[in-house]
Amino acid sequence: MNVRAIFIDMDGTLLKASNNISHRNKEAIYKLMNQGVKVFLATGRHYEVTAPYHKEIGIRTPMICLNGAAIHDAETRRVLQKKTVRLNDERFHLLTAENPWNVIIHTADGVYCKETNEEIEYWTKVGQIPPQYIGDLRQANYQDVLKYSVRTGTASPKVSALFKEEAEVVDWNDGFELLAPNVSKWSAIKSLLPELRISPNEVVTIGDGPNDIEMLRHAGTGVAMGNASEKVKAAADFVTGHHENDGLAEFIERYLLKSYKSFAI
Repeated sequence: MNVRAIFIDMDGTLLKASNNISHRNKEAIYKLMNQGVKVFLATGRHYEVTAPYHKEIGIRTPMICLNGAAIHDAETRRVLQKKTVRLNDERFHLLTAENPWNVIIHTADGVYCKETNEEIEYWTKVGQIPPQYIGDLRQANYQDVLKYSVRTGTASPKVSALFKEEAEVVDWNDGFELLAPNVSKWSAIKSLLPELRISPNEVVTIGDGPNDIEMLRHAGTGVAMGNASEKVKAAADFVTGHHENDGLAEFIERYLLKSYKSFAI
């Protein structure tokens, strides 16, 4: 199979738990790029905490951020595409404000959150931009929402199901995320492929989370990380090693690099 592009998730895939890219992963990506394969990042992160890693690797392809709700040009920071989600905010906040859940709202202008935490402090350190607002979100003046994230601390499918008529729902073990209907990393990938003149069959996608399932299922080759759940692994064609053990590089070296490849995929 002729692979012309690879779309790589960040957390739990490209990055170790320390939020660092290993030397082995970098080397595998560099060798793949030297073969002419286009490398993209496809992440649930917002632009400001994606761009530093994009720059570290040295790739110039567009960045798929916020689970596909935004695509950014690597050179100009310009938003090439954005998909906003429209909820009944009064109903949303009636449900979330009275519960001990953190709520993070990603907008075209920045992050609004109910309270800060270690993750948001990390975003501020890496992205060099603090949240636009911290506090009671019923009092916040925000617009152009790209993603709502509700951190309940546990899987909450009964709560997230209340929003399925308004939004695309991604359920996590510690809460859920809400996007515009039919928005996913895969929908963003599909929007980029025609201009690149690349077929979905020529695409490899690799990830570990529920927000990766669509791209693993529909790309020519979907690869799940060893640290992924069984549901994510079931959507993939291959399962590689754990992200702490350079599972990304393991797959690239074994199946995609001409000097390593033992058989075609």
